[in-house]
Amino acid sequence: MAKKDEKNIKNKKSYYKEFKAELKKVVWPTPKQLLNNTSAVLAIVIVSAIIVAILNFAFDSLNKYGIDKLKSQISNSTSNTIESEENNSNVVDNSIEESNSASVDNSVEENAQ
Repeated sequence: MAKKDEKNIKNKKSYYKEFKAELKKVVWPTPKQLLNNTSAVLAIVIVSAIIVAILNFAFDSLNKYGIDKLKSQISNSTSNTIESEENNSNVVDNSIEESNSASVDNSVEENAQ
């Protein structure tokens, strides 16, 4: 077991050595590059946020003033259509009643003669 522990310790030491060696190979940005890159990222994020806010406002307005008004117009036209159909059915019913009463009157007059 002692050999395994020694190998583990050796592997850990070599891992950290390799890790440190790799970090030395990394090319770190200069403070000026870091500032330029950071400002570029912030500018892109701000511009994107403004575009999303404008689109959000535009679609919200379209929904509020466009689609809701369209829905109300459709519901009004539907209710008007239903009312006109009811009126038409009442007119048809009245004309049927009038024709029935006229035919009854005619038959009563024929019977009376």
